[in-house]
Amino acid sequence: MKKLSPKEEQVMEILWDHGPLFVREMLEYYEEPRPHFNTVSTVVRMLEEEGYVNHKTFGRNHQYEAAISRDKFKKKTLKGVIKKYFDNSCLRVVSTLVKEEEISLDELKELIREVEEGKKQ
Repeated sequence: MKKLSPKEEQVMEILWDHGPLFVREMLEYYEEPRPHFNTVSTVVRMLEEEGYVNHKTFGRNHQYEAAISRDKFKKKTLKGVIKKYFDNSCLRVVSTLVKEEEISLDELKELIREVEEGKKQ
């Protein structure tokens, strides 16, 4: 799965939160100054080519929707980061988080308890 540009990610966030939408409707969810209609349209079509977005045709207009869920995207993105930067080792990820004090030992212990309880059920 390719990494999304900030503009692509913004379109996906809009579609996940509010879709399905026409491009003119997407523009309503941008802060000022809003991008031009053609800019958003181009980004959406690129996302569609990559398989992130689908469309339905209504006359000459297209209504777009996310083809991949936010959760599936997060999981695939996380797996890609783990593979690329941590030699495909979740243990290295956790170790780095502990060393960088992004997660405390108490939080790590709680996580272990939750995982153990989940396996018992």
